[in-house]
Amino acid sequence: METSETGSFLKSFIISFYLVVVMWCVKWVEFKYDINFASFGIVPRTVPGLIGILIAPFIHEDFVHLTSNSLPLLITTTMLWYFFEEMATKTFLSIYIITGIGVWLLARPAIHIGASGVIYGLTAFLFFSGLFRRDYRLMALSLLIIFLYGSLIWGIFPFIPEISWESHLIGGLVGTFIAFLFRKQGPQRKVYSIEIEEDDLGEEDEYWNTAEEPGTDEEEEDKQS
Repeated sequence: METSETGSFLKSFIISFYLVVVMWCVKWVEFKYDINFASFGIVPRTVPGLIGILIAPFIHEDFVHLTSNSLPLLITTTMLWYFFEEMATKTFLSIYIITGIGVWLLARPAIHIGASGVIYGLTAFLFFSGLFRRDYRLMALSLLIIFLYGSLIWGIFPFIPEISWESHLIGGLVGTFIAFLFRKQGPQRKVYSIEIEEDDLGEEDEYWNTAEEPGTDEEEEDKQS
């Protein structure tokens, strides 16, 4: 499935699938050799914690945590590469890196792991891209995002101390910012012929209104004489 305005769905899915496979491979290595990579997560405002900016999204506490993040990451990254093929890589890396830096700078002292911050960033980017571009197709995508992940909004509040709500909040803000920053890149709203005709009619009306103004001045002069 491929059009001149989108990427290849198969290619988009394969890229997303590989990302998820890497996460599962990391967990398999932990399980196989009875080790724990959690210490390589993001530890805010510490030098050792800097490494977590790069690798924390691939580390998960357990298989339940990993499973809950796998499908959302697969769907959001597939949507990203399918609808925004030309700018997908820089968008993904921007959300990935800036979210990690934000968590390192602003989050509470703890070990932050998991891909949820990136997922929140991608979800926010997809949703707000449709709104900022005023593209009906992308706005339909935004509605789909709300339908699938509308409940994610509760993840940005500190209801459960064990969950890194800071990653969710920072990821969402970063995704929104990137959507605004890149709003003039990638797919844009189509201007249909009827809109062009209406604009032309508006210009003609403005011309005739301007042309009538001298007559109004002459009438005022007649009244004064």
